[in-house]
Amino acid sequence: MKKLPKIGLLYMDYVLRFFDRSNFRGWPDKIETVTYHWKGDEERFIKEVKKKKIDVLIGNIPATAYETFRKIARELPHVRFIPSLDAQFANKSKENVTRFCWKYDIPIPKTYIFYDKEEGMEFLKHTDYPKIIKRSYGPSNYGGYYVHKVDSYEEAKKLLEEKKYCPIYVQDFIPMSADIRVMLIGHKPVCAFWRRPPEGHWLTNTSQGGSMDYQDVPEGVLELAVKVSKAANAEYWACDIAVGKEDGKYRILECATAFAAFPYIRDWIGQYLMWKLSHGRFPKPNIPLYNWEELGKIDPSLLRTMRYITFGRYTPSFDGEYFLNRQKMDESGAVHPIWELDERFPMLNTEDRDYEEWPSEKWDFTKKCKNFWGKKKKEPQEGGEEHTFIEPKDAEPVRLKEEEIIEFLEQTLGKKKAKKILEQIDAFNIAYELDNDPDTLLEIKGIKEKTLKKLLEAWQTFKKEKLETSI
Repeated sequence: MKKLPKIGLLYMDYVLRFFDRSNFRGWPDKIETVTYHWKGDEERFIKEVKKKKIDVLIGNIPATAYETFRKIARELPHVRFIPSLDAQFANKSKENVTRFCWKYDIPIPKTYIFYDKEEGMEFLKHTDYPKIIKRSYGPSNYGGYYVHKVDSYEEAKKLLEEKKYCPIYVQDFIPMSADIRVMLIGHKPVCAFWRRPPEGHWLTNTSQGGSMDYQDVPEGVLELAVKVSKAANAEYWACDIAVGKEDGKYRILECATAFAAFPYIRDWIGQYLMWKLSHGRFPKPNIPLYNWEELGKIDPSLLRTMRYITFGRYTPSFDGEYFLNRQKMDESGAVHPIWELDERFPMLNTEDRDYEEWPSEKWDFTKKCKNFWGKKKKEPQEGGEEHTFIEPKDAEPVRLKEEEIIEFLEQTLGKKKAKKILEQIDAFNIAYELDNDPDTLLEIKGIKEKTLKKLLEAWQTFKKEKLETSI
């Protein structure tokens, strides 16, 4: 029997761990862990990986460490990164998502990217409005707070002079009836849900008043998500897909290997990776299409605690009554049994590659941002946690202790409310979600849209103060 590869889990200081050993239940060998301590830790990190004889390193890499890990991966040519650095290319920036979609002819809103400030401002003077302006590099979308709709050149100029975004990243405004988040494992959709904007608004984020539901996700949306996942060659993946209000077309808004997922989905990913890395010694997970319609009926506070959810395979003699009575209508109006649709979306293995599709020498444009808005503008740096402000060149990561995060919550919300929230989720997880996917905090009892907005605004001020006192 072929020897199993040695697995290592990639961790980083002050970043929430997506996986732990429990997600790989049944793996017979020891699973190592390796923690990256940010700036200046590259050499030590590489030595530890070699010393532990790790063959496969599993974990997502934050945008601010992406280029550093491009270099680290080259120093570890015999280590397989999962997801690969190429699969994580879209994680780094909005621009990278766009370039990825351009290459593979994936539909997106028409996009314009300018690393020449004068050229960008000249375009904005003469283009049609409204337009969408986004921050490209840095943290995640923060519930829509770094996506701006502008209705005139004057608005665009004022926004950019205030925010100082680089590059100038502009998209045509596409009115949406909704967008749909699709999560995939092995190119198979395993979870999908609608996010709908409130009446009279355009942002679908729940932190902006949007609503969500799991019912009747169109087959065409799932097909587009599969196409994008295959193009990325990603073991696990998520897409946000806009549904055009006027033309009904599907367009990619965001896609990445880094996304918020309930523990049971991380268990499915772990099981899939065990199957892949063992060459079939462990079973491939069976995850029926549209399972999310049933699981989505469970209260999120309970669903968040559920682990190791499994499904039996379709057997006509035993399951016929349930499966044959469950049907879906496709976009042409034809009706199909669920089990038949499930066969159209198989879980597949990803391709093992020995080349770089997106080498930094060609695709890293961050140096073009130097002095983009004048000499006071610092070049984006690796080596720190994701921030909503630019770190000084020699800055170390902001070191946040649990008691500091608790103090922040008490000062922002009051001791009583902070205590109730901390009974449901620990302090480090709150900090991580504020930095990466704040919408998920709306599932916590006591946090509504106004509270989340208050937390986000206070959080940025708090981190900036901590950074200034640490320099």
